[in-house]
Amino acid sequence: MLKRIATGVWRRNRWLLSRRASQLGLLLLFMAGPLWGVWIVKGNLASSTVLGVVSLTDPYIYLQSLVAGHRVGITATVGAVTVAVFYLLVGGRVYCSWVCPVNLVTDFACWLRGKLGLSASLPLKKSARYWIFAMTLPVSFATATIAWEAINPITMLQRGLVFGMGLAWLVVLAVFLLDLLISRRAWCGHLCPVGVFYGFLGKAARLRVNAVGRTDCVDCGDCFRVCPEPQVIMPALKPKDERATSLILSGDCTNCGRCVDVCGERVFKFAVKRWDVNIPPRRKPSPARRRCGQ
Repeated sequence: MLKRIATGVWRRNRWLLSRRASQLGLLLLFMAGPLWGVWIVKGNLASSTVLGVVSLTDPYIYLQSLVAGHRVGITATVGAVTVAVFYLLVGGRVYCSWVCPVNLVTDFACWLRGKLGLSASLPLKKSARYWIFAMTLPVSFATATIAWEAINPITMLQRGLVFGMGLAWLVVLAVFLLDLLISRRAWCGHLCPVGVFYGFLGKAARLRVNAVGRTDCVDCGDCFRVCPEPQVIMPALKPKDERATSLILSGDCTNCGRCVDVCGERVFKFAVKRWDVNIPPRRKPSPARRRCGQ
């Protein structure tokens, strides 16, 4: 009985649980050195070294450094290219759902918001995050600093967990309360410029969510309710042209997999987009096959 329950929980939440394992596992890797002397990874999400050999640099940080006029070495350049290529393949905003520790905070706020029945939401324009992103570059240029890092909640949270939160608690609390009381998904969906940058990388990604079974959709709306960027679903799930691709192509998709988890009809799955061919949706089974249980 317990095994059956555990199997059911896993099937309904396998991608959510996998994401949490990824986020917490990465945090532990970064914390293991300063706290316990196990130096598998040195640094932070902005810049790090794995096993003292592989250098990784956040390409958004790298871009701001260039604009600020900083001298960047070959190691930082190789690290930025390595990270950029990875996200170009798997989806830029995979960073948001599988790596970013602030996502743990905002997801909890969204869950609690639903439990408390808080429906009021201040209408925020998604264009705001693009304006904030655009401003980080000229500000970096004008101040000769990596401007966003001075107030980046991601960096504050990660460093705070290692060295003590201090004022970082106020920043993290502000993000939590913003998502809980002001607007659903306010930070990640409407304000964070990091998501904008990785969304640009995600436009060319090979790994995609595929609404391959869209003809089986029963319009329950579960996928829209759990998706952090629900506007990305409609073009693939309910296209105006039936011949249109069933792949979710928007760079805003975070590849979180929640739509895959919650759909009882198994409409969604992960797929690798070919360079030249879109994946067509599977055909809806005939009534005769349905009666036979096929």
